[in-house]
This record gives sequence, C-alpha cells and structure tokens, in this order.
Amino acid sequence: MRVHVKICGIRDLADALVAVDAGADAIGFVMSDSVRRLTPAEASAIAARLPESVERVAVFRRPRPAEVEAAIGALAACLVQADHDAVGEALGARLVPVYRQSPGVAAAIEADLARRGTARFLYEGPRSGTGETVDWRGAHHLGRLGRMTLAGGLTPDNVGEAIRIARPFGVDVSSGVESRPGIKDPGLIREFVAAVRETERGAAS
Repeated sequence: MRVHVKICGIRDLADALVAVDAGADAIGFVMSDSVRRLTPAEASAIAARLPESVERVAVFRRPRPAEVEAAIGALAACLVQADHDAVGEALGARLVPVYRQSPGVAAAIEADLARRGTARFLYEGPRSGTGETVDWRGAHHLGRLGRMTLAGGLTPDNVGEAIRIARPFGVDVSSGVESRPGIKDPGLIREFVAAVRETERGAAS
C-alpha cells in the first residue's frame, strides 16, 4: 500500500520544498485563525512554485463562503478541508470534510459521505491543531467507510504504528514536525515522510 502524506501548516516556500523533496503528496495551507495562518495571496505565492502533482489544500474550520472562494481562486485546483457540517455540498469532490473523535461519529461519516457522493475524509482528535491522538483501533473501523486521512498527534516516532493499526488512506501532520508552534523543522519533516515510507515497505514484504 502507498500512504498519502500531507504536511499541513506550511508557511514558507523553503519548508514546502523540503516536504515535496521528502516525498509528501500534499501541502496544507491554514487559512483559519492559527499561528500557522496564511492569506490566500501568501499561500498562492508558495503554491505557484510547487510541482503540479502535489495537492494544494486550503485548510479551514468553519469558513465563510467568501473565504472558500478566495482560496479556490488563489490555489489552482485546490482541495478545501473544513468541518464536515460547515460547508455545503457545492464543492463536491473538492471538499475533504473533517470529523473529530466523538460519540456517534461513525454514523455521521457514513451518512455524510453517501450524501456528498465522495469517499475522502479526515479524522482527528477532539480539538484541531493540539497534537491529540485518536483511538487508532477505532479509526481502523472508520477507514472502511472511505478514504480516511488520519490526523492528530502524529510524529515521526509514532506514525508507523498508527499506520499499521489504523490502515488509513493517508496521514496528516502539522505540530508533529515543528520545533515550536508554527515553525516547521525540516529534519522532522524528512523523518516523518521516511517513517511512512519505511512502514509501507514493511507492509509489502
């Protein structure tokens, strides 16, 4: 299996290029209130220098329609990541809905994905951006509902175990590759992607 890797909260071109060189599949640009926040113009300047094969993801929580439109205009062919109940269905496959660990989340995911006609979603801890891990065994069952990207508390040290247990479509990291909040560590980015690829090789052998 090949695991999709997203490095989220990128704020400058140098870190974006490190992530791409390491083998990341997607770069996340945070556009909601956060120490990692960028404007659409700032994100666009970075995205313009990335290979077309790398996904650009505009990351929100509960955006206004104008914010989503501005992000799509700035980031060509971007995906929009936002709380599952905050954005309508007009985005179609461009939307990556976010679900957080909570009672009854499995039923919500199954119903929403069926209604939206999409299979991709992100699953994380109760609070975004805080480094809280989720129950990986529980996430394994959720992953059967669609193409789940696992987030929350992942680091170079634990991502391999998370993949082996949860068997996700993809993994998403932000604080786990930072030296301090909002400041990415190039070495940790490389270690994270390398740990994912090493786990893939182990699964294939």
